[in-house]
Order: sequence, then C-alpha cells, then structure tokens
Amino acid sequence: MNNIVDLNANNFQDIISNSANEKLVALVFWSNQIPECQEQNQIIDKIASQYGEHLLVAKLDCDKEQALASQLGQQVGLQALPSILLLKDGGPVDMVAGPQPKAQLYAAFEKHLPKAEDLLLEAAQKLLTEGELSQAYTKAKQAYDLNPDKSKVKLVLADICLNIQKVDDADALLSTVPMVDQDAYYNNLKAKIELAQEAKDSPEIMQLEQVIANDDSDFDAKVKLAVQYDQVGRKDEALAMLFTVLQKDLAFGDARKMYLDVIATLPDGDELAGKYRRKLYSILY
Repeated sequence: MNNIVDLNANNFQDIISNSANEKLVALVFWSNQIPECQEQNQIIDKIASQYGEHLLVAKLDCDKEQALASQLGQQVGLQALPSILLLKDGGPVDMVAGPQPKAQLYAAFEKHLPKAEDLLLEAAQKLLTEGELSQAYTKAKQAYDLNPDKSKVKLVLADICLNIQKVDDADALLSTVPMVDQDAYYNNLKAKIELAQEAKDSPEIMQLEQVIANDDSDFDAKVKLAVQYDQVGRKDEALAMLFTVLQKDLAFGDARKMYLDVIATLPDGDELAGKYRRKLYSILY
C-alpha cells in the first residue's frame, strides 16, 4: 500500500515534511512482541486504504529502530505501545496512547481527515474531467445523499446532470443553492440550464407533436419525436413515446434498439432506467 511506510532514521525527515502539505501523517509506535500492536495495525491499514493520498501512515518498529524510537518517545512523552502521533500542518495535532477499540481509532483519524462526502465529491470531479459521466454521477449522488445541504455537492451534481442531459434535475438542484454560494460556477451552470431549457421545445419537436396529435398511429413520427426528445435531454418522454410504439409493435423499425440505447445513456442506478426496463420486460415476457 503506497501510503504506508516503515519509519527509520533515513526517511524520518521526508515523512515529517508531508505533514506540512495538508496531509495527515500518523506515526505509529508499535512492537511485534505485543499482540495488541498487531491487531491495531490491521485497523490502521484499513483506515489508510480508505483515505489514499490524504493520509500517510509511518510505522515505527520499536524493536528494530530502538534508537529512533527512544529519541521520538522522549520528545512526545510516549508511555504505552501501541501509540499513534498524528501530525498535520507541520506539527502534532493529536496523540492516541495505548490500544484502542476500532470505533475510537476511526474517530481519532476522522477528526483530521476529509469527510466521506468530500472524498466522494473529489472522485466525482475527477471522473467528470475524464468524461466518465455515469461513474461521476454515482459518486456525486452518494455525496449528495450523505450531505444534501452542502452547496459544493449540489453544484457538482448539477454539472454532471447537465452533462448527461438531466436538465430538470440540474435546475432543481440549483434552485436550492443559497445566494451566499451563488458564485461564478453557479452562474455558469445557470446559463447552461437556460439554454438547455430553450432547446427542449424546438420547432422540430413542436411539429412532430402536432403530427402525432393528428394521428396517434403514426409510429414513424413517434420514433422521430423520441429521437428529438432524447437529444434535448427529455429522456423520460423519449422512453414513454417509444414504449407506446413497442406496446403495439415490438418489431417496428429501430424502436426497440433505440429504447435500449436511451436507457444505456442513463447513469448507473438511475430510477428511470429501472422503470423502463421493467416496462419492457412486462411486454416481452
């Protein structure tokens, strides 16, 4: 694991310098002769795996590195093994002395590490930049479920919604952002939403809607209208329109393929995708 290292006299200064760069450094004093140390190390390894680049765990084997352990122990007032010294911004911020239950260990680390929703949001932003929109939506939605009141979470989720043409969802999210948080990012998203809303009722869409209003059996017009709906992000209406065709004729043109293609453009876990898959199964079986 690349954020867990063995501490020694040669790498000590390099490791300490990490704490001055917004990274939490955990100096773990332990001994292989003490069973509680080994048990606690397993929990610490798990914590390290969850926080990646935000946490560096430096383990000091007090049996192998006796001189360094003695020197550091005197400086920090070490009284028991295992013990953990937490460092951030170039200095100590906490000391966890003696063996601790799992819950208390997690609590000690979480006081100085990013919250779960911040880690999810960070992952969502990276995936959005990489164009992995479905995964980005999943991460951002998880962050929103954890903290639906955080404006940064709403803005990033709204941005992703716009990219996957969930315009109404993006608009609903922005409507709840308080004025104090309506920054340049907010204004940019708001402008994009307004343009997307204007495109939702194009002349082509209105013309096809009129054709279908005059002749509800014109399946070709319905498929064309579904294509237009899909292009402007009206996914629910596109699927509903295609379903009316498939109910009457499962083999009509490319209606079934298009129906499945629209579902495939929806993010993982989207309720709309589940709803219309069930609808299709109801007429297939």
